[in-house]
Amino acid sequence: MNKATVATATALPLVLAGGLLLITGCQSEKDRLSVSSGKPELTVSGAYLPQPAMADMAAAYFTVENDGGKADQLVGVTSPLSSDITMHTTEGSQMKHAAKLEVPAKGKLSLSRGGTHLMLGKLDHKPQVGEKIEFTLRFATSAPIKVKVPVESASFRPKG
Repeated sequence: MNKATVATATALPLVLAGGLLLITGCQSEKDRLSVSSGKPELTVSGAYLPQPAMADMAAAYFTVENDGGKADQLVGVTSPLSSDITMHTTEGSQMKHAAKLEVPAKGKLSLSRGGTHLMLGKLDHKPQVGEKIEFTLRFATSAPIKVKVPVESASFRPKG
C-alpha cells in the first residue's frame, strides 16, 4: 500500500466516528433518553368537559401526548363524578365502545367532539361551568395520571 491509501484507510474510520458523535451530540437530552429508555412518556393537555344538557350523562375530551419511544394504551378512566365511564370511537356516524385506546410512541391520542371521546353516565351531580372535575387515566404500562378537567359551556370549542 502507498502512503495515500494508508492515510485514507486510517482517516475514514475517524471521520465516520466523529460524524456519529456530532449527530448524537445534536440530539437533546430528552431525545437520547426516550430512545434509550424505550418507554412511554405521557402528558395530558387540553382537557375539558362541556356542561351537559342532561343531569345524568356527559362527555369529556383531552389529548394524551407520548414523547417516549414505546406506545401505551389508555385502558380505563375513573372519576368521583361518574360510576360509569366508557371510551368510544366514532366511525362514520356510528359510536363504538372501545376497551382500550392506543397512545402511539412519539405521537398522541386525541379525544374530541365527533371522534374518540369519553362518555360519563350515572353522574353524581350535573356539572356546572367553572367547576373542575378530577379524572384518573389508567394505562397499560404507565402510571395513572390524575387530571383536573374544567367544565366549559356546552358550546365551547377549543382553539387550534
